[in-house]
Amino acid sequence: MAEMNLPNKITVGRIGLTFVMAGFLTSGVPYGKTLALLTFGLAGLSDWLDGMLARRLGKITIFGQLMDPLADKILVCAAFVSFVAISVVPAWIVITIISREFVVTGLRLLASQQGKVLPAGPWGKHKMIWQTVTIVVIMLGVALQEELLPAFLSAADHARFILEFEVYFTTATLFLTHLVAALTAISGVIYLWDGRDLYMEHT
Repeated sequence: MAEMNLPNKITVGRIGLTFVMAGFLTSGVPYGKTLALLTFGLAGLSDWLDGMLARRLGKITIFGQLMDPLADKILVCAAFVSFVAISVVPAWIVITIISREFVVTGLRLLASQQGKVLPAGPWGKHKMIWQTVTIVVIMLGVALQEELLPAFLSAADHARFILEFEVYFTTATLFLTHLVAALTAISGVIYLWDGRDLYMEHT
């Protein structure tokens, strides 16, 4: 049996990091939110690393082409589900994100069965960028609010500062999550429209 190459091992490792990130974010361990942010950053670094190594070493495989975007989707969905668990993001936004990924993945599988490829469009790329920005902002905000600021500020300074911080953090979270929900829905609808020939002939 052939051994899995290094880029694919890194890709699979990113899925493992997803569980570590979710565990830190939701378990209530000391500095868990900060560790979750660092783990998410490490997972993002692995996404760049596996692609770079696959191209440089000539190790681009069908497995890697399938698992790399799938690992990214698992990471993003796990982060947003964890935000629901800690009551930072409303569930309907996460349902929108997950539903879009299921629909698009199913459409891509249908396309592959017909020997076709549906490339990611600009809306999908914008969606992924803003999902990542939103995850980082929320993780950083929660880590600052619950762990880092209390550790570095006196109780009196923290009490004065945290009220204003909560207002800005809540506003930023509200704006970013609704932006992500809108981009996710729009990109999904566009993807369905562009691939309508694939499924209309089977309905």
